[in-house]
Amino acid sequence: MSRLRIVALMAVAVLFGALAVTLPVASASATTCSASWSSGAVYTGGMDASYNGHEWQAKWWTQGDTPGGSVGVWADEGSCTGGSGGGSGGGTGSGCTYPAWVAGHAYVAGDIVQYSNGNLYRASHDNPGYDPTISTWYWDPYTCAGGTGGGGSSGGFVVSQAQFDQMFPNRNSFYTYAGLTAALSAYPGFATTGSATVQAQEAAAFLANVGHETGGLVYIVEQNTANYSTYCDRSQSYGCPAGQSAYYGRGPMQLSWNFNYKAAGDALGIDLLDNPNAVQTDAAVAWKTGLWYWDTQNGPGTMTAHNAMVNGAGFGQTIRSINGSLECNGNNTAEMQDRVALYQQFTQILGVPAGSNLTC
Repeated sequence: MSRLRIVALMAVAVLFGALAVTLPVASASATTCSASWSSGAVYTGGMDASYNGHEWQAKWWTQGDTPGGSVGVWADEGSCTGGSGGGSGGGTGSGCTYPAWVAGHAYVAGDIVQYSNGNLYRASHDNPGYDPTISTWYWDPYTCAGGTGGGGSSGGFVVSQAQFDQMFPNRNSFYTYAGLTAALSAYPGFATTGSATVQAQEAAAFLANVGHETGGLVYIVEQNTANYSTYCDRSQSYGCPAGQSAYYGRGPMQLSWNFNYKAAGDALGIDLLDNPNAVQTDAAVAWKTGLWYWDTQNGPGTMTAHNAMVNGAGFGQTIRSINGSLECNGNNTAEMQDRVALYQQFTQILGVPAGSNLTC
């Protein structure tokens, strides 16, 4: 090839190269980011949220599960532009600065860290540095407002006021939602432990059992007055200072017996042995006694109702812990099934599966 032809071809190449630079290039239009994902928000199947510059769509009900995490609840719909797209599980913000999470660093329950995604997490159980986005039994999403990422309702409770009203449409006005949420501080692990699904299941299990115990949160005190005088165990060194017939069933879990009033009062820092009526006159105290039994007492079972739900033993074991000696092992299947039916109804309201092992 002659030198002249080579130079000519090079000139043509340069010309087309220049044209290629100046000509407009068609590009695919980018998706506009939806509102940023929030660990405290509830998403149902088909809802969109943006996170780390990508658009995500929920496959089913979720709350607190990070897009792109190991749970697999979110479908990645590709990159997006506009909006913050960065997630809002807490962040640091003014007066809300916490140390970065460090893999392999030992943490104790209550520690708060900032993860690499910018979100905050609080340790719900001691752990040797497990990843907060993977080991969700050990970590809960946390917000700068001071609550875990569950719920979006008062105090971060996974059950909203509207859902509570739907569960108990005929409840006694004594059993207020505000009283319940005020009582949550006594046992912060209740309905905040494990994944968002487990948290909702525990709340549904507790409310189903207390609903059964009180006829739908209708009864504040035990209706069979003939039993009142039987709940005084004089063998206890402290006796029954409020009177022989003072320790009948009260509150959402129908707390009864002088020794239970003594134990619950000691745990809660309230003198219930001398003032058992507080359980039927103060809604927050009443709810706290219910949570005391739920979180700390095995009853006739082998574990607390709280542990039964967060460790996967199933709703049936909560029945065993509360009234298993009378209802489990075929003793009273009708009562047991009523609890199960309420639990299934409440999990449906909360949009989570009921799980397995429902009966005892």
